[in-house]
Amino acid sequence: MTLDPSVFLPSAVDEETAAYNAELEAFLAKFPSPHTLPPAVVRAARRNPAAEPSKFRPALVFSDNASVREIEGPAGPITLRCFIPKQVDGVYYHIHGGGWVLGSADAQDLRLEAIANACNLAVLSVEYRLAPEDPYPAGPDDCEAAGVWVAKNARAEFGTDRLLIGGESAGAHLAVVTLTRLRDKHNLTPFAAANLAYGVYDLDGTPSVRDWGERYLILSQPIMQWFGDQYAPAEIRKQPDVSPLYADLRNMPYARFSVGTMDPLLDDSLFMHARWLAAGNQASIEVYPGGTHGFPGNPTALGARARKREEDFLRDAGKATAAK
Repeated sequence: MTLDPSVFLPSAVDEETAAYNAELEAFLAKFPSPHTLPPAVVRAARRNPAAEPSKFRPALVFSDNASVREIEGPAGPITLRCFIPKQVDGVYYHIHGGGWVLGSADAQDLRLEAIANACNLAVLSVEYRLAPEDPYPAGPDDCEAAGVWVAKNARAEFGTDRLLIGGESAGAHLAVVTLTRLRDKHNLTPFAAANLAYGVYDLDGTPSVRDWGERYLILSQPIMQWFGDQYAPAEIRKQPDVSPLYADLRNMPYARFSVGTMDPLLDDSLFMHARWLAAGNQASIEVYPGGTHGFPGNPTALGARARKREEDFLRDAGKATAAK
């Protein structure tokens, strides 16, 4: 597969996306960067954007259709937030983002409910432990335990063995770590496909992170450094279980990588896509001109297109992997 180099040119960014990005950057400039605040303060602000809810920081909406399931975890019960459509063709095990420090399983209810209904998937989002209160390996341990539970219980619980895994940002990172742990520690390769959206795979920083600087457009180099400092000490960040870009990636499922060109994590997806293929797996990559970190959630045509492509992939993942 050959990427079209023109998608990386500034001229490839459509007018709506460029205008939205400029507004977003001006809006974020009104607030302190997350890396200058305690994690608890950032979490509270994200759950209660109260003072000035806007299209850039909308208030969280919790769905009445969500159910909660508790399973056994390595340090106590783990919560799965579940969306179960009337027709279940498969299970999507979802891991939320937030730099291993922020985020929660209930922070994307509307999106996960939309995926469940559009794709006929039982969507299960795991509530894993967060750093710095619970640094590495707590979060991956929880995600691994939930992955094992899904693999062993999906047929009895949901009537299907069609299993998909995925997440956004740190959630994509944890999805890859979960896949390698299930293969190596449990001799399990149950997932047919992986939906890996704008993930981070090298905690030491790929060139696009290191060269990004302090420009605050959802992420920045200092923010990524802050996330890494909360999650894992510097001396272990090249270990494959911490930075899965360096992992043995053989016998992985079909993977869809997606990322925007205005995301500091651009290289993470480009590099991981190449390593996925080099390990003998099938993969695709979608690069969106002008897309910032988290852009599929933006109220723009670019965001809507990315959401549609994601749903198409998840709905059709069984067919795509059947030919593998």
